[in-house]
Amino acid sequence: MYPSVIAVAPKDDYVLDIAFNNGETGTLDMKPYLDFGVFKRIRDYSCFEKVSVAFDTIEWESGVDLDPEFVYEKCRINSD
Repeated sequence: MYPSVIAVAPKDDYVLDIAFNNGETGTLDMKPYLDFGVFKRIRDYSCFEKVSVAFDTIEWESGVDLDPEFVYEKCRINSD
């Protein structure tokens, strides 16, 4: 089972800062996905920044969400 997302914050250049319930934090660069399918809905930065935690993962007001496994696997984990 993958860690749950407990916090998300949008940053410049379509990057998300993410915190997990196992104490890890990391960043997820969404730029590579913005030209595909439902992710086109969040290309407008004003839509992108309306991201929140929902059901152990992240979602946007526009209805776009991410699988929690995807979030954890693609997230660049910060090391202290």
